[in-house]
Amino acid sequence: MTTISRAGSIRLPRPSLAGPVPFRLAPVAALCASALLATAPVHAQQQDKDRTISDLQAEVARLKEQLARQQQEQQPGAPAARAAESPAAAPAAEPSAAAAPQPQADPDAPVALDTVVVRSRNRIEKLQDVPLSVSVVSGAELDRLQANDVQSIVKRVGNISWNYGNQRTSSLSIRGVAKQSQTEAQDPSVGVIVDGVSYAYNALISSYYFTDIDTVEVTRGPQGTLLGKNSSLGAINITTKRPSFTPSADWSLLYGQNNRYTGTLAAGGPVIDDLLAWRGSFVFDKGDGDLHDPYNVNVTYGDINRIAGRAQFLLTPTPDFDARFSLNFAPRLEEHTNGRSINTPTPTVYSNGSTNTLSTDASTRLGRRWFTQNTSYTYADDYLYGGRDGKNVNNDLARGVTTGSRGATAELNWNLGDNTLTSISNWTNYYFHAVNDDGTPFDIARQSGGFYNKYTQLSQELRLSSKKGGAVDWQTGLYLLQVKNNAEYQKVFGADAGAYYASTAQYNRLDATAAGQALMRSSLNGLSLAYSSPTGLQLIDNRSAAIFGQADWHATDYLTLTGGLRLTLENRSNTGSSYIKSNGDAAELNSADQGGFASSSTGELTSANSATQLALANALASKYFGVSTYSALTAAQKQQVADAKSIRASQAGVLFGTTQAERFHKVQPAFVLSPSYKVNDDLTTYFSWQYGEKAGISQLTNGVSNLVKAEKTNSFEVGFKSALLDKTLVFNAAAYLTNIHDYQQSVRVVDQHTTLLNNDGSYYYTTATGNVPKVQSKGIEIDGVYGGLPRTTIRFAGAYTDAKYKYFPNAAQPSENGYTGASAYRDVSGQTLPGASKYTFNIGVDWHQPVFSDKVFHVSLNTAYNSKYNSDNSLSSYAWIKGSSITDLSIGLGRADKKFDVSLLIKNVFDDRTPLSKTWNSYVPGIPRWVGVMLTGKL
Repeated sequence: MTTISRAGSIRLPRPSLAGPVPFRLAPVAALCASALLATAPVHAQQQDKDRTISDLQAEVARLKEQLARQQQEQQPGAPAARAAESPAAAPAAEPSAAAAPQPQADPDAPVALDTVVVRSRNRIEKLQDVPLSVSVVSGAELDRLQANDVQSIVKRVGNISWNYGNQRTSSLSIRGVAKQSQTEAQDPSVGVIVDGVSYAYNALISSYYFTDIDTVEVTRGPQGTLLGKNSSLGAINITTKRPSFTPSADWSLLYGQNNRYTGTLAAGGPVIDDLLAWRGSFVFDKGDGDLHDPYNVNVTYGDINRIAGRAQFLLTPTPDFDARFSLNFAPRLEEHTNGRSINTPTPTVYSNGSTNTLSTDASTRLGRRWFTQNTSYTYADDYLYGGRDGKNVNNDLARGVTTGSRGATAELNWNLGDNTLTSISNWTNYYFHAVNDDGTPFDIARQSGGFYNKYTQLSQELRLSSKKGGAVDWQTGLYLLQVKNNAEYQKVFGADAGAYYASTAQYNRLDATAAGQALMRSSLNGLSLAYSSPTGLQLIDNRSAAIFGQADWHATDYLTLTGGLRLTLENRSNTGSSYIKSNGDAAELNSADQGGFASSSTGELTSANSATQLALANALASKYFGVSTYSALTAAQKQQVADAKSIRASQAGVLFGTTQAERFHKVQPAFVLSPSYKVNDDLTTYFSWQYGEKAGISQLTNGVSNLVKAEKTNSFEVGFKSALLDKTLVFNAAAYLTNIHDYQQSVRVVDQHTTLLNNDGSYYYTTATGNVPKVQSKGIEIDGVYGGLPRTTIRFAGAYTDAKYKYFPNAAQPSENGYTGASAYRDVSGQTLPGASKYTFNIGVDWHQPVFSDKVFHVSLNTAYNSKYNSDNSLSSYAWIKGSSITDLSIGLGRADKKFDVSLLIKNVFDDRTPLSKTWNSYVPGIPRWVGVMLTGKL
């Protein structure tokens, strides 16, 4: 008897076979598959409407393909065989697309597209029945254009963008909202769910290689009343292909420019017939970047170096219970993401017309004798514009960003008759380590603001679901999450740091004598800090406990009312410190509170020194000037000591011992109300009101607790979903209004530490994560697919977005406002949010043509366009990025049975090199055109 597991895999009775099982169906199994095509969908509907339909369709399509292959082998060239294996409407009918219409007898016939199904509401249901703005892209479509990272994924769905950064600092935004600097204690605004597991950290998805993917779905608006972790703006739901009792093996090899090598393998099948199945996927991806380091010939910036594996096991001991176990592993590997930028000359005029003296600019500092002696390196020829060949980054201590992750998941499903109970347990670990250089070949920084963190999350979800088809369909559950993130910002200075960071006056005084030069060299050489504003070392402990539920009341055959509620108890704590890890060459130059002696701005000793401190001052005089006591120093020598101490103090910053930040402890609600009305079989209208909250942030700012309030989002949406032109055109549209209160991002706040320390009646300010009082995003978005042309599918999405600060009076000043007398902050109310383009659209086309009786010629392309946006969180006038479009293209020829295929792949066909981000004196160049050859096949 044929059964279907709760995890969505078909179990077929199989004869015992001697020896290994080949990757094809035996003739008897082929006959079973033929019968299954006619009976399995009906059986699934009668037995359990909530079973995993898309996975069933995937198995049906796979079995039919293998059946056709058997027929062709027995009757080469027979018309029936050719018709069965014809890839008519293949793009719309890929098994992994969860959109598979039954194969057409006529390969040129239009394809009905109204059967696309999604999992966005934790059930398998038709996309057109979901009263939310949802986009879906299939894994097969991603594979055709090697869209294997999150930046490539978002170019294929509507109104979502990837904000450039490294593996830790990049972020996702939806509807123009959520581009902000990443902080370790802050939740992402856009949630990411992989195989039912919610990730609470952006970095986990930044390093993700998308292979063996079934579908990727994007749901817009606050989420959380159905499953997992809540999110305030939307979620990306990634589903991988599951284990099956049908043997299969798919592989791909790619080689292209910049020595790019990629290999993937996904295979699986039964371990014990009808009881235990497995699926494994593996990827190796390595290639050079487009920028080079002449001081480290083996280093390129923007390189790729990834290995990842996933093993899954499906256990189906009874028809009413199944268990899926998954192990994920990505070893620690290094990629040179940081440093891929080009320096440009710093403007000499501020925004008010006053002169920028460039006293702290690299042009001044690198022009000092210290950096020009005995070297051919110059600011103009090497520092600016990518060096002498335009493609160089000059780093003497280049090391990449090292990342790695591990994870384990157990998903258990019980069929309880009228209900289904699901348990999902997960452990995930992530490692990140960045060692940054100062951007020159000099020994200024051995670790220029690097970062190290170890992230671990534990989660447990229990979910109870009713069967579909009654007057009320409902789901409810419990969710527990614990996140521990140990994060340390690091700085290590070199022998040239003192000469670089000295002010002009300090440098001139110190460079005048040999003793002064020694002091300048020692002032920072070897000094190692756990420090960054606002905190050096953070020990973050975030805990969440939630109860949630959602129900669909089918009031009539046409009217459905959806309501959901979530209550989440958030308990978040953070313990921080900033401290000296190693004193380097000159512990004697520390400030008095860090073990040094007390002296004035001119170097005179104060009366507050102890005998130990006075002895330390005398030792300094002997070390650098050869005299026995500090009092024997001249006034000029004492001033040199004061200059060296000042240089050290300016770079050490605010240091403080272990301090507990104020906890965030609150019950936070989320809800959804959404009526939908089915006008007819081809048109559904809906309205939704979604409310969600993002937890507040427990943090320190220069040693003082600075609790960030919760972010609150109200999202209103009205839309329709339609199937037109005899169901060959799916066209969905929505108008939305999102109001956010206490939006979390970088703001200017009073620096309480410095204000109290100086105690001069003035307020001092710093930039830290805080709350913007009001943000609003409104717009219109469309999403659709057309399959009315022979052997062609066209997918499209577009959006008009107006995302603005409604009220933001305390924004940080951009660099061009750094003139004397400028306010510590500015009002940007009414201005467009950073990263928000007003117009975006993407279009994807897949076309194929049978040739040579058993071959298929195919073409796939995707174009993504965005209008101009500002890439700087402080909205610098220098940071505007012009509108641009990126087109990817694949042209190939393969066997109709997909056993072998070869494709020419071109990324960024028109070589659009529009910068990814800009500041007033640097930019990150766009990724140049890339050409490669891809081979794929089945075993």
